[in-house]
Amino acid sequence: MKVMVLVKSTPESEVGAMLSTEEFAEMGAYNEALVKAGIILAGEGLHPSAKGVRIYFDGKDRKTVDGPFTEAKELVAGFWIWQVKSMEEAIEWAKRCPGQEGELELRPVFEIEDLGEGFTPELREQDERLRAQSQTNTTL
Repeated sequence: MKVMVLVKSTPESEVGAMLSTEEFAEMGAYNEALVKAGIILAGEGLHPSAKGVRIYFDGKDRKTVDGPFTEAKELVAGFWIWQVKSMEEAIEWAKRCPGQEGELELRPVFEIEDLGEGFTPELREQDERLRAQSQTNTTL
């Protein structure tokens, strides 16, 4: 199963504070362990919300709002996408994440079999074709 691990923002990450050399080294060792275990598919840190934009949808209308956004604890500072055997395995890996304060949110990624009858064979074929094309255009 795929799991997205959302690293929640903190007041420090929202002002653009960087990790110390020691913290970067700890995170690097953790990411290396994820790679060696064959779990990590992707992962990135995000700039503070002050550099972000939100697009609000209301029918056909679109409204753009520039950051920063309030409530740092509700924002995302980074993410990983993991391939694990179970949510329990993801939880065990998440508990090993370095850091003294913060919050991780783990969410299963929809698999094709989760999408129901509305995701017809034709739509599945299109999805597979688009995934194959995007993989030739992307390097992890």
